Order: sequence, then C-alpha cells, then structure tokens
Amino acid sequence: MARKTKYIFVVGGVMSGVGKGVASSSIGKILESRGLSVTAVKIDPYVNVDAGTMNPTEHGEVFVLDDGMECDQDMGNYERFLDRDLDRQNYMTTGSVYLSVIRKERNLEYDGKFVSVVPYIPLEVISKIETAAEKDKADIVIVEIGGTVGEYENILFLEAVRMLKIKCKDDMALILVSFLPALGVGGTELKTKPTQHAVRSVNAVGLQPDIVIARASVPIDEKRKEKIAFHCSVRPEDVISAPDVSNIYEVPLNFEKDNLGDILLQKLNLEGKRRGMEEWEKFMQKVREASISVRIGIVGKYFDTGNFLLSDSYISVIESLKHAAYALNRKPVIEWLNAEQFDPDKKEFKENLKSLESFDGILIPGGFGSRGVAGKIEAIRHCREHNIPYLGLCYGMQLAVIEYARNVAGMKDAHTTEVDKKTSHPVIDILPEQKKLMEEKNYGGTMRLGAYPAMLKKGTIAHDAYKKTYNLQLSTNNLISERHRHRYEVNPEYIKKLEEKGLVFSASSPDGRLMEIAELPKETHPFFLGTQFHPEFKSRPLRPHPLFLEFIKSATTSKSG
Repeated sequence: MARKTKYIFVVGGVMSGVGKGVASSSIGKILESRGLSVTAVKIDPYVNVDAGTMNPTEHGEVFVLDDGMECDQDMGNYERFLDRDLDRQNYMTTGSVYLSVIRKERNLEYDGKFVSVVPYIPLEVISKIETAAEKDKADIVIVEIGGTVGEYENILFLEAVRMLKIKCKDDMALILVSFLPALGVGGTELKTKPTQHAVRSVNAVGLQPDIVIARASVPIDEKRKEKIAFHCSVRPEDVISAPDVSNIYEVPLNFEKDNLGDILLQKLNLEGKRRGMEEWEKFMQKVREASISVRIGIVGKYFDTGNFLLSDSYISVIESLKHAAYALNRKPVIEWLNAEQFDPDKKEFKENLKSLESFDGILIPGGFGSRGVAGKIEAIRHCREHNIPYLGLCYGMQLAVIEYARNVAGMKDAHTTEVDKKTSHPVIDILPEQKKLMEEKNYGGTMRLGAYPAMLKKGTIAHDAYKKTYNLQLSTNNLISERHRHRYEVNPEYIKKLEEKGLVFSASSPDGRLMEIAELPKETHPFFLGTQFHPEFKSRPLRPHPLFLEFIKSATTSKSG
C-alpha cells in the first residue's frame, strides 16, 4: 500500500521575522536525515503574483529558481537546507492563487457555478500543495504560511489548513513559531502572554497548534515550557526552544536537543531511521573551529537611512561566501561597503579606495539602476590595478567589462545603456530582440530568468574551478547550468575588441553569442572574475559553489603568496 503524504504547516505568531523560514528548513533537514523524502512550499500573503517586482530594500532578496520563478528568499533557505532544486509549484502568493481561480472561471472550468472566495480560494491552495507533493514524490510536505496569525491577509490560507485537516486528520501537524519577548535586567525574563494570544488567534480559525517553537534571545526554561503548555493546550515536550544562534545552520541541531524529530514522527504516525545528521554535524564542527579569518568586502547599494546594509537584500551571496569559507576552514568576516563612498565626486573617494587594500577580497553583487554605479566602477578598477581578488555577480560582471573597456581598451565613455543610452560605446546593451519587446512594453519578456546552459572555455580559471568541484569530463562539452536574472548583455559587437586587449570570456551560451563569464588570466591577476549569472543561487552548505570556492581560496592566498 502506498504511503500517504504527510503535511506540516508552519505559521507565525506575535510578529513577523521570527524565523519561520529557517524553522521550516530545519524541520525539513531533520526529517530528511531520518530517511524521509521532504519538500517545501512557501505561501506569501501579498497580492503580487511573484516577487519579481518587489524592491529588495522592503522585501529582501528576490530568489530565482531553475524554471525562472522569482520568489521569496525563504525558497533559498529550503534549497540550501534540503539540498534540492524546487520550482514554481513550490511557491504561491495571494495574487497567484486568485489569478489561477479567475483564469479557471474565465475558461468555464467551474461549469458556470457561482465562484465564491470560500471555498474556491482555499481549495485552490490545497490543490497547489497536493500538486507539489505529487511532483516531488514527497513523504512530507512542509508548508510555510507567511505573515502572522490574526492578520486578514493570511486567513484564507489558514482556512485551507482547516479544510485539509478534515481530510487528513492523522496526516497533518501544525507548528506555531512564536516570539517570547525578554524583559527585566539583562533581558532574561521571558514573557509567554503574547504566545498565548497567538494560540488563541489560531484557535479562532478552527485550528490548534500541535507544536510551539518558542523563539527568544535565550533558551527557554522548563517553567516557561510548562506555562505555555498549560495555557496553549500542548504537552510541555511539544514546546521547542529556539534561542538566537550565531549561525542559522545550528538550528536543526538545536531542535534535535528537544527531540523535535521524534515528536514529529510520533504525531504523524511515521517510522524513520535513526538520526543521520553526521555530515551536518561535521559541517557545524568546521564552522565552530574556523579561527583564521578571511575578510571580504561587499560593495552594495541597498542601505537604510542609518547607512547599515540591508543584508536580506544579499542573503544568498552572504551564505555562499560562508559555505566556501567554512569548506576551506576559514572564518568569514564580511563587511559592507557603500558604493557611493567610492564615487569620484566624493572628496574622500581616493582614501576610501585605498581602504579596499585591507580586504582579502572584494565582491560586487547584482543589482539594477544607476545609483552607486560610478563608485562600483572605481572600486573594480582599484581591485584590478592592485591585485585584490575580485568577484562580480551579474551587474558586477557587467561593470567589470565597462571598467576594462574604459581603462584598458581605451573606450573612455564605455557604459551600459541601462545607465547611459547615448554612450558611444554601449559595451553592455539590450539585444535587438529584447528591444522589440521593450518597444511593445512587454518588459517581463525582456528578462532572462532561470537556468540556462553555458559552455566553459578550457584552460581558464572558471573551467578549472568547475572541473575540480564537479569533476567535469571533457567529453561533456564542458557545459554547466546556472540561474540568471538580468536584462542586459555584453554587446556582441565589442567582444572581439575586448578579447584583443586581454579580457577573457571563459564561458558563453552554447551558440557563442552571449557571454557568461569574464575573467583575467592568472598570470596578470590572482583572481578577477565576473559572472553574468547568479552562482549564489546554487550554493549549498555541504556543496559550495566552485566559483565562490575559488574566490575564497584566492583571497586566503593572494596576500601571503
């Protein structure tokens, strides 16, 4: 008899940002370690159809899946913890659900029935969850519902949970992640009342949490566990302590200290293998023991009014740097540098550029628009001229091409038409077929999204990096697959001119038309490389991306060597 699919729903209480995504990912990791097949679904309660149009300063990073879906950064956490690729079936928003129902109604798929919000919206949600389970052949589907209980925005998703519970009573668990504020001298007096109210809000929609994950600045004591259990109708052992940690990859191991895996297996009537977290524990041992620092500066533009970098805007980049550093037994020290401080119009810009030499490596991530571009180009120039290891991602690669065109190839006003439409040297430009779509105002169609193949050139830094990590065989035509999110490309008209001046395009689309990686030979620079794609979307804790590995390796040796 085929095993029934089990469902775990994760909801948040008290406030947003308490770590539901990391909790969901950690639960998935724990259950996967017991030999079960796990997949994850994220539900975001906003009307946007996807995350592609949202500003990173407000929503955080836009994560891109292989199939081109632009989604919430939590999808990146799921992929990193579960080490599996997800697709658009694993992500939904209020907007996408309503759009799906409206399309069905327009196509007469409801046979002329009166289509009301309830039950048709919750039923559509359930259908999407079941489709993801079937597609991924999962024993367990973990579904995270964004926002907090009690909000109007997610009430229809909670209604879907209630309806599914009627159908799958013994095959479902509901987990509430709730924040316990700390009061008193030293902030050690944890208050449970907000969590009690959050559980009441869950009860008000016809649901009862099976497990409460208690988020707090410090571990929760037995007295607080008993109090939450008494007031929230759960057992004391069903209250899981989730204190602040210095590294999110510690969370699954913390949860297992409270036997979360055993509790979930019991509640879902499942049998699993013994705990199999050995590889993860070895990884965390490396994290704890790393003592030699590698100092990386990220030149970005997403800062708040206090000039503090909004790290959620670059979360995949940050995690990728960590994965690579830990693999090489290094402690990553990541510092944020505002691109505008390197702008030539700033009085102190030369002094600021000099400060880059104190770093082991400099990274410029992806982005859009003109803000901070002048400063980024100057930072790139300084890295090239002073042999500072440099990694440019997407826009960071395009700006490196512009800098090289200006200062090496003699094209003084070289630029991207994204910033300067009148430049006489548009080394970065929209392709002709994209321009046509832009004229038709089909802006979405001009984006290159998702996984595309690229062909590596032998004898290059990029080729060697991929070959070492993925054991590429020459007989495979040296093809790799990477995720993209961009609109502009290296202008084919300038490729030959740039190559003649020493720039190496070490990967291209299989037809040779689109440039995917640009680099300088090792003989001229320890590491100077940019990618048109986003390698950070494919890096995993136990499988760091080869280009990040090579970058960190260079950063740890360039000063000593």
